[in-house]
Amino acid sequence: MLRTFFVNFFAYIWAVLVTPLILVGLLSRKLLRRVAKIVVFGVLFIARWVGGIKIEIHNARYAFVAIASKHPIVASKHMSILETGILLAFVPNSFFIIKRELMWIPIYGWAFWRLGMVPVDRRAGATNMNALAANVRRKIESGGTLVMFPEGTRVKPGAGVKIRGGIMHIARALQLPILPVGLDTGLYCPKHGKIRPGTANVWFEQILPHDATAEEIAAAIGKHSA
Repeated sequence: MLRTFFVNFFAYIWAVLVTPLILVGLLSRKLLRRVAKIVVFGVLFIARWVGGIKIEIHNARYAFVAIASKHPIVASKHMSILETGILLAFVPNSFFIIKRELMWIPIYGWAFWRLGMVPVDRRAGATNMNALAANVRRKIESGGTLVMFPEGTRVKPGAGVKIRGGIMHIARALQLPILPVGLDTGLYCPKHGKIRPGTANVWFEQILPHDATAEEIAAAIGKHSA
């Protein structure tokens, strides 16, 4: 429990310390992306040297080439805050679909907006999905790469992969292939519970076509996930 306490403590201190830097970064998106990477590397540094969690990325070269040449939707398992930072830092010009409530957080919510994050109201149904696809199209045409957590929320290790319909709607509407990402970060930095030292793995899997089924996406994401 001491490890968990100190990781959370230093992460909180880090969040406070970088707040002025984020405010400066709001002046331009390019500058804010650099600031965001500094924030992420700080969090990963705390995870490594306080929490004892190493990060290993598998098939990184394949993923980098696939992202640059095929402009896929990056579809990741979601177990921990760690993969949010890893994907933000690794995927060029990445933007996420996030709960609109996160946009209301002072300063950090402004940063999410400036970075091009797409807020979604899950209660709006199909009408919202059509507007969402149009919003995503505009950002991709401007050079962005969409990162999605197709299960919609963080899950516990061993819970299996349950794909919501949003990713398939967007992939088919925009004719975008899908780059699945599996991981086991939840074993070391779970949503709830104590942090454990070890090597957290992130696997970029083989790219899928835009018309992949929910079962195919789930199988690919779950191939190496905990």
